[in-house]
Amino acid sequence: MTSKLTLKRPVNVKVIVTPAWQEEAQNQLQDQINQLDQQMLQIDQQGQSAIAEIRKQGSLQLSQQIENIQGQVNQKKSEFLQQKNQFLQQMQQVQLLELGQEVIQAQMESFFDVQEGDNLVEKLNVEIILRDGVIEEIRGII
Repeated sequence: MTSKLTLKRPVNVKVIVTPAWQEEAQNQLQDQINQLDQQMLQIDQQGQSAIAEIRKQGSLQLSQQIENIQGQVNQKKSEFLQQKNQFLQQMQQVQLLELGQEVIQAQMESFFDVQEGDNLVEKLNVEIILRDGVIEEIRGII
């Protein structure tokens, strides 16, 4: 009797760079940048509101509280700016990709069966190739 075992493996999902894919990738990155800009505006407004409220209350530690709020706002804005810079770099990288080039877009998992005598390395090596969202090829031993 042959022993069989079901395992889980990572599967790389690659896309073939096309004009449509580049445009879609750019649009998604731009949407993320726009969301970050909105969040930075929101955090600024929340900080100003909190500072205005503290000033209205006339607290004894007014300057310390304002300084704390401003520090938190600046820290959060700094994090947002770092993310924004990463997205801008990714946008630039997308523009520089050559048409027809394969790029890893995601990683998924799949289950597969192994039994004695199988080549595990070969069975672990599986990729899905997409062109404009459609599976063009599955590489490896399914």
